[in-house]
Amino acid sequence: MNSSSDAVDINQLIAYLKHIESRISRIENRLDMDEFSPDDKSGLPSINPRNISEQADNLESQIGQFWFAKVGIAILSIGIIYLLTFPYANLPSAVPSIVGFFIAGGLFYLSRVWRSNLQYISQYLFGAGLLLLYFTTLRLRFFSEHPTVTNELLEIILLTSITFVHLYIAYKKQSVYLNSIGITLASITALLSNNSYSVFIYLLLTAILIVYLKLKYDWNGFFIYGITLIFFTQLLWFINNPVWGNKIELQVLPYFSVLSFLLYGIIFSLGNLFAAKEKSDNNEVIVSTIINCFWCYSLFLFITIAKYNDVLVASHLIASILFLTLSVLFWLKQECKYATFFYSILGYTALSVAIIAQFPKPDFFIWLCWQSVLVVSTAIWFRSKIIIVANFIMYLIIFFSHLVLADKIDIVTLSFGVVALVSARILNSQKHRLDLKTDAMRLFYLGSAFFIFPYALYHIVPKDYVGISWTVVALIYYVISVILKNKKYRWMSLLTFLLTVLYILFVGTTNFEPVYRIISFIALGIILLGISILYSKVKSKLK
Repeated sequence: MNSSSDAVDINQLIAYLKHIESRISRIENRLDMDEFSPDDKSGLPSINPRNISEQADNLESQIGQFWFAKVGIAILSIGIIYLLTFPYANLPSAVPSIVGFFIAGGLFYLSRVWRSNLQYISQYLFGAGLLLLYFTTLRLRFFSEHPTVTNELLEIILLTSITFVHLYIAYKKQSVYLNSIGITLASITALLSNNSYSVFIYLLLTAILIVYLKLKYDWNGFFIYGITLIFFTQLLWFINNPVWGNKIELQVLPYFSVLSFLLYGIIFSLGNLFAAKEKSDNNEVIVSTIINCFWCYSLFLFITIAKYNDVLVASHLIASILFLTLSVLFWLKQECKYATFFYSILGYTALSVAIIAQFPKPDFFIWLCWQSVLVVSTAIWFRSKIIIVANFIMYLIIFFSHLVLADKIDIVTLSFGVVALVSARILNSQKHRLDLKTDAMRLFYLGSAFFIFPYALYHIVPKDYVGISWTVVALIYYVISVILKNKKYRWMSLLTFLLTVLYILFVGTTNFEPVYRIISFIALGIILLGISILYSKVKSKLK
């Protein structure tokens, strides 16, 4: 009995499913959709054991065929380089180099033989052969007490020739692997030349080549590696070229070596500036821009502060002009908001360093806070809310640094309040350019002014006149609100009046001289009554 009932239930379920299937078919026909075929499994992930087994076999093949080939050839090359650089006291100095040339030739031969059957191994062997050829030539002069080549210029010419051939072959093969090795060899050759002018020329030409290859083949990883390589090589030259075995110490070089950091930064920025516009804000461009900015200005700042104080102001003014020019170019050509942001921030930072180096404390705080107005103005032109936010954070940092470092609170502190009001007014007048949906940044600036003015006047004005000075500030806010027809300034006026009332009630009744106490209470009372009457008349007119 139960079995017959179960059979009925199953038949009903099957009938119900068929009914649903027919309804779905009618819907598909109405929407002109292709019917689903059981044989069509595209888009459905397969997780059966056979598929997992195939993936495991594929991974095993990748590791065994390609990864082991790369690692094996790399380890073999390192072993041969160690073999060549080992000091053989009982052998003529030319023997290791001769052996190295034969091994390099053998690698080139194997690369040619295996070119059709083992293509990947053939490519790796070819690169290892080129690398070995360079170090074999290097062995002719270095790593021996009695070098085969005693003329330093001849050795550099040989190394340069091999590097050039390497880069030419790498370019013809369009191999990022060979080109990465090639620019590394160029940087090593630059350091081995051991001369400021030759180091500069080598690195300059290599930087130009890196940018060219990036633009031609869109090798972003290669571009990032090239940026790091060039700046690191220049840093090694500044710390006394330890590649030559020198003691690591920061040395004073010709001034053009310092400016070379900026020049390399400009050259690498061109790799993104002349890239396709649709790629202007992708992740690779952002990362390469950050790395270029970091290496360029951090090394420039460190070295100029450490060893070139006599030209510190001029150096950072030059850097500021260059970086701000780059930010303008990125905005005009590509409207790239991130590159514009990073280069403009570097420009303003360099300008801040120049200001601090030029003016004594606390005078430079005035220039720094008014620089904030310049930043706000350019940020509006760039339509960059990121710069607006970053500038406000820097404004606060400068203000609190002034409070900590200044000997006393004086007129400089008041200038921070004025800058806050001016910045808020600029943002309000140009808010359509930033597409600001809220008044957040303007409120932050107005809030800063609201606290800065009373705080500064409390320390500047004699205690008996603090309440009167705050009253004047409140009246100024009210006049501004009438002129600009902006209720935010009316609120600032009301809050400042309330602050003044609290101050006079709690401080004026105990600490003021009798005469000043009388004057403060009467003056404040009259002003408050006048404001009350004014609000009453305005309200009656509105009614």
